[in-house]
Amino acid sequence: MPESPPTPDERPLLPWMKYLLRFAAGFNICAGLHMAIMYHETYKVIGMPKPEIQFPIQLVGLLVALYGVGYYLVARHPIRNRQMLLLGFLSKFLGSCLGTGYIVLGKLPPQFALVFFFADVIYLPPFYLILKRLNRLAREKD
Repeated sequence: MPESPPTPDERPLLPWMKYLLRFAAGFNICAGLHMAIMYHETYKVIGMPKPEIQFPIQLVGLLVALYGVGYYLVARHPIRNRQMLLLGFLSKFLGSCLGTGYIVLGKLPPQFALVFFFADVIYLPPFYLILKRLNRLAREKD
């Protein structure tokens, strides 16, 4: 007798989770490549003078793009790649804390908080819910 298709509770990702991870993947890949290739525009957008050495912003851009690849891999194989989502969650949380600290210290303009909100903070609650679900399903499989 063939197996029945999994119920929604047995599927690793609910539809909204898969869509969110794919969106996050595309956003991070595009934002990261923009930071790496068009770094001069990135500095204009955030209202900061362009430093003499662009390597740090380009490196961060490549890392952001790689996180995008990780989110795509989580969307494709959620349980197997769930630890990539944990790294992304921690990166978004810690990066937001670091950025907030720079704003409080006056080293970044206050409007920069919008960048953190839409690029990082907004993902924290859904990433947490996805991680919680995937970890529960992984424990059940073991």
